[in-house]
Amino acid sequence: MALAAEFVLLDAALHDLKGFDCGKASLNDYLSRYAVRNSGLGLSRTWVLTEQAEHGKLPIAAYYTLASSTVAREELPAQNKSLPAYPVPVVLLARLGVSVHYQGQQLGAKTLVQALRTALELADRGLPALGVVLDVLDDAALRFYQHMGMFMPLTDQPQRLFVPMGTIRQLS
Repeated sequence: MALAAEFVLLDAALHDLKGFDCGKASLNDYLSRYAVRNSGLGLSRTWVLTEQAEHGKLPIAAYYTLASSTVAREELPAQNKSLPAYPVPVVLLARLGVSVHYQGQQLGAKTLVQALRTALELADRGLPALGVVLDVLDDAALRFYQHMGMFMPLTDQPQRLFVPMGTIRQLS
């Protein structure tokens, strides 16, 4: 099945939320039950890459969710003394999932790069953000992010990763 050309904001009227399966129940459940609601509440936004379809709702090949968050300056890998002593703004990569039908085809890396570029675009448009933070779901996901070679652990939490906006800017 051919994929759409770009990621678009999730729309329950157009996208098959319940048909998505990435092999991780928590990611499937989030997309089918909470992504639209959280977007409506202004808590996060979810982007999807769909398969092209002749009729009906479009099957989702991959998705990511971004939200605003903060981290304490002391948690940052390279503490910048010029930062305030209170929490600093970041973009949270809250979810990232790839359909089991597309795993092993570099779609995870493409989805991650697109999520990071979207975070950078939001920051460039005025959303204050020092970088992107994510909480790793499991060891397989940790290996995936480590393989990308740009993420640093936040303090002593190896499952919580950070990448500065300056590093993301180099991707563009």
